Order: sequence, then structure tokens, then C-alpha cells
Amino acid sequence: MRIGIVTEPPGENRVAATPVTVPKIIALGYEVVVEAGAGTASSFPDDAYREAGASVVDAATAWGSEIVLKVTPPTEADIARLSDGATLIGMLSPALRPDLVEGLATRGITALAMDAVPRISRAQSMDVLSSMANISGYRAVVEAAHEFGRFFTGQVTAAGKVPPATVLVAGAGVAGLAAIGAASSLGAVVRATDPRPEVADQVRSIGGEYLEVVVPDEQKEVSSDGYAKATSEAYDRRAAEIYSEQAREVDIVITTALIPGRPAPRLLTAEDVASMKPGSVVVDMAAAQGGNVAGSVAGERVVTDNGVVILGYTDLAGRLPAQASQLYATNLLNLLKLVTPEKDGRLTLDFDDVVQRGVTVVRDGASTWPPPPVSVSAAPAPAAATAATAPPPKRSRFTPAVRAALAVAGIALLFLVSAVAPAPLPQHLTVLTLSVVVGFYVISKVTHALHTPLMSVTNAISGIIVVGAIVQLAVPNVTVQILAAVAVLLASINIFGGFAVTRRMLAMFTKGDAR
Repeated sequence: MRIGIVTEPPGENRVAATPVTVPKIIALGYEVVVEAGAGTASSFPDDAYREAGASVVDAATAWGSEIVLKVTPPTEADIARLSDGATLIGMLSPALRPDLVEGLATRGITALAMDAVPRISRAQSMDVLSSMANISGYRAVVEAAHEFGRFFTGQVTAAGKVPPATVLVAGAGVAGLAAIGAASSLGAVVRATDPRPEVADQVRSIGGEYLEVVVPDEQKEVSSDGYAKATSEAYDRRAAEIYSEQAREVDIVITTALIPGRPAPRLLTAEDVASMKPGSVVVDMAAAQGGNVAGSVAGERVVTDNGVVILGYTDLAGRLPAQASQLYATNLLNLLKLVTPEKDGRLTLDFDDVVQRGVTVVRDGASTWPPPPVSVSAAPAPAAATAATAPPPKRSRFTPAVRAALAVAGIALLFLVSAVAPAPLPQHLTVLTLSVVVGFYVISKVTHALHTPLMSVTNAISGIIVVGAIVQLAVPNVTVQILAAVAVLLASINIFGGFAVTRRMLAMFTKGDAR
């Protein structure tokens, strides 16, 4: 089967396949054709596609392919250009555009929506929304910094002190976390809100401060699918108060709040915007879905009467076209791998697979949207259930009285040995005992997740032991020499074993392909 890569409409700089992914698509058994100039806006010239193994063709040939890969939703004219029985793959927004689904169904084609990939673990490599949101969140901070026109980080100079910028990020999903990380790395003081309490640790881990919306007598709900859900009236009232308070204080607001299948919730009112300081910047990343901010206009830059800049750009990911195209093309490639299990260049849909069923909007001219719900759960087990099923805590085999008696006996034994042993053995025993006590209390206070990194410290200590043992090898005493040799052997095993374990741990965080 032939796959066609078509040119996107004006204003869209991304492309559905890159010279990096084309050879991998060909390896699945497909023939790849690229419309002339399709990758120009992403800095991928036609010659690069030719070198990758694709044929550069005119628009009619690309649109006439059995499979057409696209970024943006097709227009009516685009749908008319598809051949009978073709398959269209792209971002279709089926939940928000039922008219598009109906138009696709009238052509007798098959349509797969990349933005409908279920948010489950094995589908992460195809999750276009996360890929693009990550880029958009980063770019939102870049756009805000450009408009803000001042330092993000605080500085102390001979001419005076410059305070750091304060940034509020509404929504701590993929886009929000990317924005928090970017703003924090630039030195800003970052605050974030989100109705999902489980994201608090994520916010703090990348340098942000989580502003919790506390509603008395309300049960907190943990997201079961990774997406934010509609909140209660009490929550909305308290959140509105926090947004009003923060609007008067912060320099930059970045809003990312979206609820799947619904218009964007309104977070900042006109009064909130009017209370912001002149020169403040608001980036409304939900402008395309109605906007989180009063006064934002999709795709435009608006300046209010009090000098606040509101950015409603809908092409944030497209403003980094090369990287955005590469990530999107990789998501598409992973979907093609899934629907081409035999690598024979033939696309086959298996509706028993929840991922393939979830992305299929139209199949052979019949509408299949919406798909049945996917049973997933990202929520931890309820505390009560966990407590009921958890095994009883282990009891110590010694009573407090026995432990105290053993401690006294150990101290007495130490003093006895110190009294009869020749110098300098008593001093060495004292240092050893104190080291054991201090080491026990230090290590016991370290979380288990950090025990493996502590191997590096252990290696350093073992290195000191080796040096001391090597020195003792020269002592003209056979017993000392034997003990020193054993010490060198054991310490060396600890050093090399520790480095081997540490290396394996670091290898888990190393990408095999630099690209």
C-alpha cells in the first residue's frame, strides 16, 4: 500500500512524516510518497525525503494514496480529494467536530484520529496530545518571556536588586508541567494549581509551589485516567478566589485547563485581568476550545486597557516545527507499527485492541465514534481497602526490656575489651563502635529510593579501607598481613560491585538512540 504525506494548510508548519521516520515506514512494507514542499516549513527539504527513500510527487498523487497521513483536520475539499476506500490518519478532534465525522462517513473511507489515543500505558508512544502539549508548554513560557521583557531570575547588581518574576500555571497536566519546568529553570518563582491532588509532588519536584484548593467537607477525587474532570461548585468558588488573589500578585499567568469533550473552563474573569499589573502577560493555551481567560481570542495577541498582554496562540507546538514534526511523526510511526503487525505494507484494524478501536472514528464509511469507554485506573487503592488487605506489621522478636539488656551487655563488653586489650586497639574499637551507631542512624533516615545512589559513598569509604590495608601489608607480622590481604580483597569486591550496580542503574536512564 502507498502512504501519502500531504502539505498542511497555511499557518501550520508541521508535517506528518520526516526524513527520519520515512525509512522506518518503508521497513513496514509501505511505499511512501511526499507532496512537493510538504516539509519545507519544518526545515525538511524535498531532497532529504528522496534520500530517505520517498518519492516526491504532486498533490493529486499524494492525496490519491491508499493511506494519507496528515496533521490538521481535513477540509471538505480535502475529503473530496481522497480516493475511495482510503484511510486518513491525523488529528481530527472527533469529540468537538461531529460535522467532520459525518463528512468523513459519507465518503466510504476509514479515518483514524491521533488525538483520540486512549491514555493507557502501552499507548503512550502514540499519545500525540502529550507530545504536542509538552512542546506547547515550553513554548508558552518562551512567548511569555518575550512579551514580559524583563528578567525571569532575580539579580543583585551594583545598580540595585531585581526581583524574580512570579508565574502562575493553571493546570498541571503535560503542558502545565512543561511550563512549570521551563519557567523554574529560567529562575522564576512558579506556582501551580490543579484539581487533581496527586500532581502536587510532580509540581514540587520540578521547582513549583502547589497551591491546594481546600474545600471543607469535600471528598477529594483522584483522576482515574490522567485527565482533569469537572469540579464541584464549592471547589470552583474557592478556586476563583485563589485565581483572583494570584492575578493581583503574579507577573505571568499560563492557563492550560481542558476537560476532554467539553469547552475550556473559565478561570480568569475580566475583573481578574483588570486587577493585574501593567506589563503582565497571560498565555491562554486553551483559547482554541473557548479559552480559560476572559478577553482571549484564539490565534491573536490582545492588549487590555490596563496594559496586560493576553496571548491566545493556537499554534504553540507549530512554532517549534522541526521538533514538533519529529515527535508527531514518531507517534504516527508507532501507530503504523501497531496496525501493520506482519510488516507487509497492509493496514489491518483489530477492534479487539482497545487502542485501535479508540482511534477509529470511521471504518469503511460507517461512523464508529464514540468508542466504548476504556477501563483504566490511575488512582491508588482506597485507604480503607489497603488497610484491610495489608499484612499485619512485623513484630520484633525482642521485647524492649531484652533490647535494653542487650545494649547494656554490648557496652559492658566494649569496656571490658578496652580495659584488657593493648593499645591502640581500644581506640580503634571505640571508633568502630561509634561509626556503626552513626552509620545506622544516618542510613535508616534515607529513603529506600536513594539507597542505590549511596553506593558511590560506600565506594569512596571502601577506597580508604583499601589504602589502609595496602599500607598494613608491609607490616612484618604474618597475622596482620593476612588480615590486610583479606581487607583488600573484600573492599575491592565492594568497590567494583558497587560501581557495577551504579552503572546498571544509570543505564536505565540512558537513551540508546541519541536521535
